[in-house]
Amino acid sequence: MLSQHNQPIVAIATASGRGAVGIVRATGKSLGAWVEHLLGRVLLKRQATYLSFNDRAGVPIDHGLALFFPAPHSYTGEDVLELQAHGGPVVLQLLLARCLEAAAELDPATGLAYLSNMRMARPGEFTERAFLNEKMDLAQAEAVADLIDASTEAAARGASQSLSGAFSREVHGLRDALIHLRMLVEATLDFPEEEIDFLDRADANGQLAGLRQALQDLLQCASQGALLRDGMTVVIAGQPNAGKSSLLNALAGAELAIVTPIAGTTRDKIQQTIQIEGVPVHVIDTAGLRPSDDAVEQMGIARTWDAIATADAIVFLHDLTRATATDCIAADVVIARAIVEKRSNEVRLIHVWNKADLVADAVAESGVALSAKTGLGVDSLRRLLLEAAGWQATGSGTFIARERHIQALRSVNGHLVQATMHLGVRDQALDLLAEELRLAQQALSEITGEFSSDDLLGTIFSKFCIGK
Repeated sequence: MLSQHNQPIVAIATASGRGAVGIVRATGKSLGAWVEHLLGRVLLKRQATYLSFNDRAGVPIDHGLALFFPAPHSYTGEDVLELQAHGGPVVLQLLLARCLEAAAELDPATGLAYLSNMRMARPGEFTERAFLNEKMDLAQAEAVADLIDASTEAAARGASQSLSGAFSREVHGLRDALIHLRMLVEATLDFPEEEIDFLDRADANGQLAGLRQALQDLLQCASQGALLRDGMTVVIAGQPNAGKSSLLNALAGAELAIVTPIAGTTRDKIQQTIQIEGVPVHVIDTAGLRPSDDAVEQMGIARTWDAIATADAIVFLHDLTRATATDCIAADVVIARAIVEKRSNEVRLIHVWNKADLVADAVAESGVALSAKTGLGVDSLRRLLLEAAGWQATGSGTFIARERHIQALRSVNGHLVQATMHLGVRDQALDLLAEELRLAQQALSEITGEFSSDDLLGTIFSKFCIGK
């Protein structure tokens, strides 16, 4: 039996549903005989050919374009065939079935048994093969999915930067510097009797300090990239009738939530994703926080606290028209204390004072005063949300990154901190210094996939769409 990575695969590569054009894609080693049998002719390399796609009896299923990309000059590094037909689900399913049927018809006695093992592709398997055949590294492969899933223009541009190798080049630069430093340490270990101190002569301390600074710069850029990819979750919380739903509508620029003067109108959380300077912001409007005997409202309030527990930032909305009311102040104090207790020191709590249009000379002691009804001060809140997220505009050079990349870079930093300590007393800890540098290089290489487990690859590529 052939291993799964050696079996030819085929899948519909376009989204499900109706469309003007649909694509069926196949990849594998030495597909030429199968392509000729399927289409009844030899295709020119990397040239579109208009022809009829026939069933087994020679009856046309559809007419369209066929493109053949021989290895290694293809997306996967193997032979690739793309059939571009009309985008009806039935047509594409018929073409897919015909591809598998044509593979099974090949005579194994001619040495084409491997082609008869053609099967349906798993999610992400085309890109996985591109990675395994060294057409791209793991960070670039992940950027393919991130580009498809990008929810803002900035996220799409960042994913494109990572796909082109911008992030990988930064990682490789750090790796090369680490390898050079490791070489000096190993030389000192291998020739302890030599009078030459390789580490002093090469300024190992300076090299290690430069490495740590470069790593911090990369970690900062990667954090920005992760924010572009994942965005931030913001929960609007507060007492009933503070204007939470109105604020959601103002931020989204659309009437998403029902707004009435009746307290407790919002019974369940409402979520909308907006973008601020290209950063996706997932805004959640929640039920007003207050004691209630209403079973449905109690469920909504419980969901509010659940949302607060997982939020990246919390907008605590106050009502300026009741800012001096004793009962309102007391209720706000109770809510604020509960939020801090639930989120501890991790909370990013932004106090917002709403209904500034109804109060003369409205000024917020902390946070921002605004009017969700008129839009006054809403831009100031948007800026505060970006500050809470840690966003720093860096222009078009930002690349997309993932949480696993951040964790890997933090692991590298931990090893470099230990290496710095060992370098200070290297006569007693030179072997420990060498080990920390080795572990730092390994953690760094996990980003690009030079060191990666099968479980990690399975997790990453299983989240791709089929046909990609």
